[in-house]
Amino acid sequence: MGKYQPRNSQESPRFCGVRTFMRLPLVETPEPQIDFAVMGAPFDGGQSFRTGSRMGPESIRDFSVLLRPYNVEQEINLFDYLSGVDYGDLSVVPGYIEESYERIEKGLDEVLAAGITPIVLGGDHAITLAELRSIAKTHGPVGLVHFDAHSDTWDSYFGLKYNHGTTFRRAIEEGLIDTSRGIQVGMRGPLYAPGDLDDARELGLALYTTSQLQSIGIDRMLEIIKERVGNGPTFLSFDVDFLDPVYAPGTGTPEVAGPTTAEALRLVRGLTGIDFVGFDVVEVLPAFDSGQLTAAAAANVAYEMITLLALAKRAKVE
Repeated sequence: MGKYQPRNSQESPRFCGVRTFMRLPLVETPEPQIDFAVMGAPFDGGQSFRTGSRMGPESIRDFSVLLRPYNVEQEINLFDYLSGVDYGDLSVVPGYIEESYERIEKGLDEVLAAGITPIVLGGDHAITLAELRSIAKTHGPVGLVHFDAHSDTWDSYFGLKYNHGTTFRRAIEEGLIDTSRGIQVGMRGPLYAPGDLDDARELGLALYTTSQLQSIGIDRMLEIIKERVGNGPTFLSFDVDFLDPVYAPGTGTPEVAGPTTAEALRLVRGLTGIDFVGFDVVEVLPAFDSGQLTAAAAANVAYEMITLLALAKRAKVE
């Protein structure tokens, strides 16, 4: 049984206490007994259209109090195998992206040095560059599984290099991603030029559009992902605009005709056997959310990420 686990909502009502992810203890110092830490990165200075995802971590945490320790689909009680905490929020500097990168990276360094797996709640997708910088110090260039409506491999926005649409190009240029083990899934929507998606492929990533996902199906997509990623440390990044805006209206750059929440959860659940060393869920924008649909989806995606860690831990001990 993990040292740190959620409060029991059959003994303490969900509306009581400080809002932490899944009602986990708030522990803001790294300890060797912690397997994973959920933390916020409330930065939205990289957004190109709607702003407000700095409030995303708060919104995800608010809905997450409904999550329970036993994952029915995966048939596992997470905290039979894991000790986890809410680590609070990483420090950022509103309006200053490079300074925020430095603070996010520094905050993650101490977590990773303690052997803790981070699960970061965004914030916009620009934050992932800082996460990968920190993770690469410990694990070297990592494999990438990236669910998103956009490849985020543009070279610049408004003549500037750092933005939520340039994250993965910068990460590849900095040698943070092993592109031979990198895959992006879900791209769709209008583009600036015919070759925009080819840019990601030319950088070395495998890329599958939403139409291709729908054509080949989820089971085959999971096979492709696992074949691509293989062995070795891997990072999983989930942008909520991967989902159709019917299921995730609260996001900065929505694209129609996307997957359902059920399909997205099937994809994340199916990523068993991959050596994940870090995760994030980004681009939740509460001001445009409706009935907390987006926050609900994001919280459940993060829950399935934790489940992947529990399944991996169980496989090692049994």
